[in-house]
Amino acid sequence: MFTSVLMIEKALTSADVEFVTTLHGDEGASFRVLLQPRGDQADRLLRAIDDVALGELDEAAREAETPEGRAARSTGERALEVSVAALHAAGCEATGRLVEEHPLDALRSLVEEAGADEVIVLTDPHYVEEFFHRDWASRARHKVGVPVLKLFSHSSA
Repeated sequence: MFTSVLMIEKALTSADVEFVTTLHGDEGASFRVLLQPRGDQADRLLRAIDDVALGELDEAAREAETPEGRAARSTGERALEVSVAALHAAGCEATGRLVEEHPLDALRSLVEEAGADEVIVLTDPHYVEEFFHRDWASRARHKVGVPVLKLFSHSSA
């Protein structure tokens, strides 16, 4: 069985589930899902720039309405539950946890704990961070000791 640590920032859509569960063909898949709830207000500007770059002006305008930090925890918990349930429904083993510490430290710990074969970072595009190689996937490649695959999530099911 192939074990993947799946790092996400929002609930998986049905297209995301199909995408990650078919990456390795018919080989059985086990996922350890790690969800990073939305960060603090310092991240808001970067997310708004990404929204504008994607042509999602309405999203950029609503960025200030989205819960941040501790207020985002309950939303993150629900997104994690939905994602793990969707992976189970697709016939995969899956467990999940929220990031409680620095995301890359949590990722490295989970990779070691699970004996993972790979890391899949499945997020919305983050153009500013990706340009400067400060996105999770770029930084994780130097920390986790297993292959890291960067995928973009689907916005709707």
